[in-house]
Amino acid sequence: MEPRIAILGSCITRDLWPVRGGGAERLLYISRTSLPSLFSPPVAGFEPAASAPEGLTAHEHRALVADLRKTALASLVAFDPTHLIFDFIDERFDLVSAGAALASRSSELLRSGYGAQPAFDGARVIPRLSAVAERLWAEGLAQFAALVRSTPLAHARPVLHRARWASHLRLADGTDEPIRDVQIVSGQPTDIAPYNDLLARQDAAFLAAMPGIEVVEAATPPLADPDHRWGLSPFHYTADYYEVLRTRLCSVPGLEDAFTPVPAAPSALGA
Repeated sequence: MEPRIAILGSCITRDLWPVRGGGAERLLYISRTSLPSLFSPPVAGFEPAASAPEGLTAHEHRALVADLRKTALASLVAFDPTHLIFDFIDERFDLVSAGAALASRSSELLRSGYGAQPAFDGARVIPRLSAVAERLWAEGLAQFAALVRSTPLAHARPVLHRARWASHLRLADGTDEPIRDVQIVSGQPTDIAPYNDLLARQDAAFLAAMPGIEVVEAATPPLADPDHRWGLSPFHYTADYYEVLRTRLCSVPGLEDAFTPVPAAPSALGA
């Protein structure tokens, strides 16, 4: 049986397909969300544009609308995946509280202009590194674990892509240097270490809540690639990272043939 692979994560997992092989036609890719956002009520009164606002790709817009309208979980269950791959790189964004709803304060939300809609009047930001955000994330994790147990997702093989932000970039001459001027979104500078600490806590909690999960990870800390197709970022890695992770994924039962020679669309354009 061909695998049906769902990714609840970010481009670091989705890009394993276009970077080193095809097979993307069998993927469901859910991104730019957060565990507490997935289980939140929809943002009341939100009205999406008929097409992507200027500056957003079609995929970015679909991901944003899914986060605000809370359609991702229904899509995930309906997809009935054989494998469910997680990574938490997109859990870097702050949360936004709008009425009874929570959403990811992603760069796509800020660039879309949707924050000017009345639906976001009085909205407040919950910083990702705050105790409140960590509590909400833990509650979302408990809800997700319960969802898995009570739906066909229980039959999917869960896989955690355990990843960290790169602290250094690899230059063309093969030397490395520290990454500077890191921003979560434009105008929001940050340090790398606190977010790697957060990822470590999230990974540990996730493994405790989801017993039996497979873990794939690189053997050495990642390096950022200044020539990456999406630009320089602590989570846009050098090509060897994706090669290693692809090999690790192929060792997961049922994923031996997950990558094909069929060309795949890049993550910002793909489904």
